[in-house]
Amino acid sequence: MTRVAAVDCGTNSVRLLIADIADGTLTDVERRMEIVRLGQGVDETGRLAPEALERTFTAMRAYAGLIERHGAEKTRVVATSATRDAANRNDFVTGVVDIFGVVPEVITGDEEAELSFTGATRELAALRPPRPYLVVDIGGGSTEFVLGSASAEAARSVDIGCVRLTERHLRDGDPPSPEMITSAVADIDTALAHVRETVPVDEARTLVGLAGSVTTVAGIALGLDAYEPDRIHLSRITAAQVHDVTRDLLHATREERAAIGVMHPGRVDVIGTGALILDRIMREYGFGAVVVSEHDILDGIAWSLV
Repeated sequence: MTRVAAVDCGTNSVRLLIADIADGTLTDVERRMEIVRLGQGVDETGRLAPEALERTFTAMRAYAGLIERHGAEKTRVVATSATRDAANRNDFVTGVVDIFGVVPEVITGDEEAELSFTGATRELAALRPPRPYLVVDIGGGSTEFVLGSASAEAARSVDIGCVRLTERHLRDGDPPSPEMITSAVADIDTALAHVRETVPVDEARTLVGLAGSVTTVAGIALGLDAYEPDRIHLSRITAAQVHDVTRDLLHATREERAAIGVMHPGRVDVIGTGALILDRIMREYGFGAVVVSEHDILDGIAWSLV
């Protein structure tokens, strides 16, 4: 058995998985998530904001304590879209080294897609959904698309994350105006056309959706009063359900979104855009349903350590 620690620092959240891996099985010891909004303003300024860095480092210091307490043998820290795009990313790297004693890997979009595919699909075989899978990881700054059966065969990362597009198109809407939504849709659809250039999405038989926007939409569609990962994990949500939830979120005020039982406070401002990205993917690529996974790049990072 090997005890590992995986840290995923994205545009919206920083997450920790401490797990035991033995005989091809991953068992959670700790799984944590904090909304830190590291990507605050990066799309506009090209830099990580000092207050965003401090929020991130505060969460990481708590994670470092858990890693030490549980005696993880190996630790890997991965950073994605916001850090890739930032001119001052060395400030982030220096802070992470001080906290964890390891250099964070600022991975490419393709590497992010590969890790997401591994994390999401290791346990799908038992459900026997048709292959190939199109795994879609909707993050804060970017969305990764990866097609494959047993392993990733084609991948593309595009800059249509829920934080980035909210700041770009829906920042001042409560709720957003039809014009704001139309502008966001055009941005999303342009990116989806670019994905088709390198990923043969029409070959996919099953859509697998990852990350907080997708799991939150699933929780709402399932009618949950509170966030229940075990009920959300591997649920099947239809395109009609996704469309209805997206419509309702985009027409709701911030106060109304915050009152939704499954809603994490850190997602209130960006969930409408995240849902819209999922809705457009299903419409443009013709998927009638999405299989929702609570396991994603974080699990892929953990598996990579063994």
